[in-house]
Amino acid sequence: MRGEKREQILRVLLAETMPLSKNELARRTKCSRQWIILFLKELEAKGLVKETRVVSVKKLIEYWLEIHEKSTKYRQYMIKEPLELLKKTQLDYALTTYTAENLVHHYLFPHRNDIYVKEEDIEKWHTLLMKDGLYGGGNVRIIPSNEHVFYKSKKIHDLFVVCLPQLIIDLFTENGVCGEAAEMLMEKLEHVQRV
Repeated sequence: MRGEKREQILRVLLAETMPLSKNELARRTKCSRQWIILFLKELEAKGLVKETRVVSVKKLIEYWLEIHEKSTKYRQYMIKEPLELLKKTQLDYALTTYTAENLVHHYLFPHRNDIYVKEEDIEKWHTLLMKDGLYGGGNVRIIPSNEHVFYKSKKIHDLFVVCLPQLIIDLFTENGVCGEAAEMLMEKLEHVQRV
């Protein structure tokens, strides 16, 4: 849980364009104010934040990557027209990696659809995807996660996409050409944080 809380705080710090109060940061991250104060002191000692203001987007992303653990819990499916299925579903989700980057920045070929879903919805997703799909490999990967991964997700072309900082972390974690795309998106995030 401790790693999850730290990632929640980092996600909010990087997703917000204006610094938040410690109370507001605690509310948005669903962490105690005490936990926020302790973690901010740690980040401030590393020169990554000043109070709740991000000092260096790049260094804060690098720190997040150090503590981030790539999820090894996922299920793969082969689905015909997965994006059309996503546009119709009532279940919560957020695209990340290839397809999300393509919607946001148009650099990567979207050969796989990585989708965050709520842990408690994993069986509902399995049932939905098995109606017209196959299980065990393919073009769709669903990743069960806590609901905070949906923080500041946005709708692009009727599809939900994770917030920019989360997308950057996921792309760096994928490595290869995804790392190149993450570098470009990090420049975009730095610009947003400076404005």
